[in-house]
Amino acid sequence: MTRTQTITITEQVDYFDVILDALGRAMIAVVAGLGRLLWWALLFPLISVPIAATAGVWLLVGWAAGLGVAGVTVAVMVLWRHWSPQTFERWLTGRIRSRWLAWFRYRRRWATLLTACDLVNRDGDRVLVPRLVSVHIGDTVDTVHARMLPGHTPDSWTHRAEALAHGFGAQQARLRFSGPGQLAITFRRSDALAEPILAPIESIAGFKTVPGTEAA
Repeated sequence: MTRTQTITITEQVDYFDVILDALGRAMIAVVAGLGRLLWWALLFPLISVPIAATAGVWLLVGWAAGLGVAGVTVAVMVLWRHWSPQTFERWLTGRIRSRWLAWFRYRRRWATLLTACDLVNRDGDRVLVPRLVSVHIGDTVDTVHARMLPGHTPDSWTHRAEALAHGFGAQQARLRFSGPGQLAITFRRSDALAEPILAPIESIAGFKTVPGTEAA
């Protein structure tokens, strides 16, 4: 008669190590978040300085004075937007929009999409991704400057132009090679002439009219 013996192996979990690991990850996330917040504060001082001034006055003087500084700041912003919308767009909203779209459209998905397009190299467990140098956001066209990996040729990229355009949600992608290992990808996201533009037409009598506004 054969006896079957069952051996049970119990793995001991060191909860102290688990807690330390969780705390370490949380500290790394907090430091990374503070670093990103500081970087954005340096990029947009027209927003960070008033916020810091409001917080400082609130803490040192009182909540009423802090609210007063905040109210004055908002009033100045509104007047600036009303009196000079061009400079307001250039120095504030335009810069914020460009930074946000550069991250949302390209930076956050760069490694993932280039991996899908087979434009990365693998060295054992390491995955080498072409460096994203800069992003310029335009009204209808975005330009991305990148650096190719060793072993890449212009054909490695031009053959994947359609895949890059599809992956980044653009209508078309054109590539231009500006130097050894350097390229610029132009993504056309919309057609500037797709919508009709009302242009004034000068009549025979010399009066300017706009198409569609003539009296019946």
